[in-house]
Amino acid sequence: MGSPRPRRGRSRWLEALACAGALLLLGAGPRSGYETMTPQLRAMQDDDLSNPGMLAVAEGEALFAREGCAGCHTAEAMRGVAARYPALDRASQAPIDLSGRIAQCREKRQQRPPLPREGPAMLALTAFVAHQSRGLPLQPDPRLAEARRQGEALFRERRGQLNLSCAQCHDDNAGRRLAGSLIPEGHPNGYPLYRLEWQALGSLQRRLRNCLVGVRSEPFPPGAPDYVALEAYLVARARGLLVETPAIRP
Repeated sequence: MGSPRPRRGRSRWLEALACAGALLLLGAGPRSGYETMTPQLRAMQDDDLSNPGMLAVAEGEALFAREGCAGCHTAEAMRGVAARYPALDRASQAPIDLSGRIAQCREKRQQRPPLPREGPAMLALTAFVAHQSRGLPLQPDPRLAEARRQGEALFRERRGQLNLSCAQCHDDNAGRRLAGSLIPEGHPNGYPLYRLEWQALGSLQRRLRNCLVGVRSEPFPPGAPDYVALEAYLVARARGLLVETPAIRP
């Protein structure tokens, strides 16, 4: 495969995002971090030729072919997949996130060693697959009720030396400023995303680890079920927001 077509579906994506933004301004649902960014950053995300996350999408498309994914799946068949994750894994009867599914497919079907979760190859593959769902609303898996309960408990639990919870920032104080930075609602609809603070693409789990470390709490191991439970709750909390991968955030 070649590099992704930069303008593919762009007008449809922008129309959907504009419609969602109008509804959000009317108080009809959760507010994406996109809505709180400067016009310059929104323009950077909207333009596939300016969005640095699209470099990872291009690499992911090449890996999708090179790693053998294209032998079973087409890019078109991936549309809508990311909007439904985390999902219930039939074999283990446990929740699994999109990166976990990609790793599982690589190991079991292709007999290849696992890729590091935050490595460039896994981020690129996940970004490429998730990008196929850009502009579609998040659709929480109805089978993950227990995982969502666990995730909500983690979201509201005070942690670390600062004795803070996710909810205290992203529910109680969203829209206010902390040390000059706007506190977002903390929705997961753009991951993997390009964060200016990182100067790189990163996963939702990386962002959650940052928050845990920020409150001086011990982070969970990479790929831990706690992260997947948190994501399951966050997706339900963000129900109706559109997939923006690869989003840009400050």
